[in-house]
Amino acid sequence: MSELLKNLQNRWIDLAQPRLGARGLYATDEFFAPLERLLQPEPAVFIPGKYDDNGKWMDGWETRRKRGEGHDYAIVRLCPGVIHGVDLDTSHFTGNYAPSASLDACHCAGDPDDSTVWTPLLTAQALQGNTHNGFSIDNPDCWTHLRLNIYPDGGIARLRVYGEVRYDWRTRKVGEETDLLAMEHGGRALCANDMHFGHMNNLIAPGRGINMGDGWETRRRREPGHDWAILHLGHAGEIHRIVIDTAHFKGNFPHECSVSAAFMQGGSEASIATQSLFWQTLLPPQKMRADSLHEYLDEVQAIGPVTHVRLNIFPDGGVSRLRAFGQLYKG
Repeated sequence: MSELLKNLQNRWIDLAQPRLGARGLYATDEFFAPLERLLQPEPAVFIPGKYDDNGKWMDGWETRRKRGEGHDYAIVRLCPGVIHGVDLDTSHFTGNYAPSASLDACHCAGDPDDSTVWTPLLTAQALQGNTHNGFSIDNPDCWTHLRLNIYPDGGIARLRVYGEVRYDWRTRKVGEETDLLAMEHGGRALCANDMHFGHMNNLIAPGRGINMGDGWETRRRREPGHDWAILHLGHAGEIHRIVIDTAHFKGNFPHECSVSAAFMQGGSEASIATQSLFWQTLLPPQKMRADSLHEYLDEVQAIGPVTHVRLNIFPDGGVSRLRAFGQLYKG
């Protein structure tokens, strides 16, 4: 995988995740493989010898061979956000991948119709088969839908759309409790010292973890110290309740955890790890249990509004979800 795609994966959220409300709405053709497979979270697979009534079963979206003018396209609803890059993944598509593709975007309250105005986001680019085709996007606007054009036909295994969630905080009432860290509210995992078994983004995903792989898990620590992850709240606020979930982590949950936090007004994400060494304690060290929800209310210290939190686990292990409930800071 290219350095561009590695950077996109580590820094941004996939706005095309079904668990964030993304879904395929329409495709000009789905003869060989349906549009819904394009957004599935699992990596595409190839199953030798598997066929259906229309031919070889493929894990992705695949149209029939076009015998006239024009091209195929699909429309996808996103979690609203700013797009920084995409992965047009053609894994396992070799003699049947789309040879080129482009992307258009729109922002609308409902779903697009014939009157929708589409904005070009990525001009037509050549694709390679059985490859993660990564492209950066330089556009500051917020988008709700994408139109994926393929020229003229063929298959794409997965579409990943990396960016920042843009949540409309005007929908929240003054004083209403909300999870300020939730992915769907614009929360972001910025960095972690280790992600050997599970990505830090899972900490702020919707719902409870579906299995042990749907969480943040570090390798077994064989030296002094402890593991940590730093996260950016979707909106500055005062946190008064913290929930830490070790769902499915039984023989590998952390012995203890703590949370520190700060209201960041300077520096950069590149220096955030060093800056976090001096943050205030939001939640003092707490003993943890296997496969359990840990809710902390009285234990949470009043330190005022914050923009970032750092989850510390001692010495290592896995955490499924981290929730930070509080009220918005209007200052």
